[in-house]
Amino acid sequence: MRILVTNDDGINAPGLKVLEEIAARLSDDVWVVAPETNQSGASHSLTLHEPLRCREVGERRYAVRGTPTDCVIMGVRHILLDNPPTLVLSGVNYGTNIAEDVTYSGTIAGAIEGALLGIRSFAMSLAIGFDQEGAIHWETPLAYGPKIVQRLLDANLPEGIVMNVNFPDLAPEAVAGISIARQGRRDQNNLHIDKRLDTWGNPYFWFGFERRKSNPAEGTDLWAIYKGQISVTPLHVDLTNEPMHDRLKGIFADTRRS
Repeated sequence: MRILVTNDDGINAPGLKVLEEIAARLSDDVWVVAPETNQSGASHSLTLHEPLRCREVGERRYAVRGTPTDCVIMGVRHILLDNPPTLVLSGVNYGTNIAEDVTYSGTIAGAIEGALLGIRSFAMSLAIGFDQEGAIHWETPLAYGPKIVQRLLDANLPEGIVMNVNFPDLAPEAVAGISIARQGRRDQNNLHIDKRLDTWGNPYFWFGFERRKSNPAEGTDLWAIYKGQISVTPLHVDLTNEPMHDRLKGIFADTRRS
């Protein structure tokens, strides 16, 4: 099994090292193609208006001056063109990618691009900020990640599915289990805008997110993380709202011509 590893936190991120270790426990044929710099929040964007720079930074390791989507395309369509990967792993992200996060996440986007290219793809993220002592439990995805990936691969996943795996902010022995969860929705907007002034007195702004707990529905990814569980959510690219699709077909039925 040939594995392509990517992320959105950048080529030097600690979570990427963790994911490389997870991949190495599954295969001895692991390749890394990751962004040169942090691309958090890049979502599924492509670099179209400037050239891509790609440099080899180690054995089977490449840094791309672009987005996670760029990295996966470069990996599959250029670096590994003659022998493409059979699995794409994206992460391990510094912070969860649950609820509406999935629409912003470069980590998720890397896995989505893999799925669009017909490759089984997983996104992995680690919750942060809830441990009272401020610890970051990278050992938790390392302890559970390989087994979760292998079990899902053994289930013969259909094409086009992205498995979104989020680990709670807990040590491995404190994890309360694994939950197959739906994508949730926060009941509050955690975004805030910080306005500042530069040395010339001109305003500039930082977007930020406060880590406040929501009151999520049971069975969602938010609920699972709050309960100390690992959440596993199958995602797909088709954003069609099926109930509304069927309703609109009836509303506009009289406009169709035979």
